[in-house]
Amino acid sequence: MSKESDQMKSRSLIKAFRDRLLQIIKEKSYEKKDVTLASGKKSDFYIDCRQTTLHPEGAYLVGKILYEMIKDSGFKVEAIGGPTMGADPIATAVSVVSQIEGNPLPAFIVRKEPKKHGLGQWIEGKKNLAKGAKVAIVEDVVTTGGSSVQAVKRAEEEGLKVVAVFAVVDREEGGSEKIKQAGYEFKAIFTKKDIVGG
Repeated sequence: MSKESDQMKSRSLIKAFRDRLLQIIKEKSYEKKDVTLASGKKSDFYIDCRQTTLHPEGAYLVGKILYEMIKDSGFKVEAIGGPTMGADPIATAVSVVSQIEGNPLPAFIVRKEPKKHGLGQWIEGKKNLAKGAKVAIVEDVVTTGGSSVQAVKRAEEEGLKVVAVFAVVDREEGGSEKIKQAGYEFKAIFTKKDIVGG
C-alpha cells in the first residue's frame, strides 16, 4: 500500500472517529439550559465535556483525534497537559494513545493553586518532563480563553515551552482570538456550530 493511500485511509478513519465523537458529545455532554459559565458569562446551553472524556469510547476518541491533530500540526510536541480538572482525562487519553502509537508523550496537570503540602507544586507530572520541553496545552471547552492562557503562563513559568493550545470544543466566544493574540496556535476538534448548529 502506498504512503498516499495510507494517508487517505487514515483521514477517512479520523473522519469516522470525529463523527462518532460528535454523536457522543451531543448525547452525553450537550444540554440546552440556562447556566452561568466559569467565565461568569450567562449561556442558554452547556457543554460538560467530562461526561464524554470520562466515557470509555469518548476518552479513546478524544485521545486519538487530538493525538493526530498534534502530530499533523507540524509542532514538535514532547508532552501534553492542561488546567485541572477538565484537561486531566484529555491529557491522559492523548498520552495513552501516544504510547500505543509508538511515540510516547507524557501528560501533566496544571493546578489551580499550588499544592498546600509536600513540594507545593503547580504542575503534577514534572518528573516526566525535560526542562524546556515543548508542550501542547489541551482543554475541554474554550469560552473566553482565560483558563487556557493562565495554564500556558503557569507552564512557561515552570520552564516549559508551550507551542500550541488544542481543545475539544471552541464555544466561539472570543477564546480562540485571545489565545492567538497571546501568540499561540489554537485548534479545536469542534466549534459551537458543529454541536448546536446555526
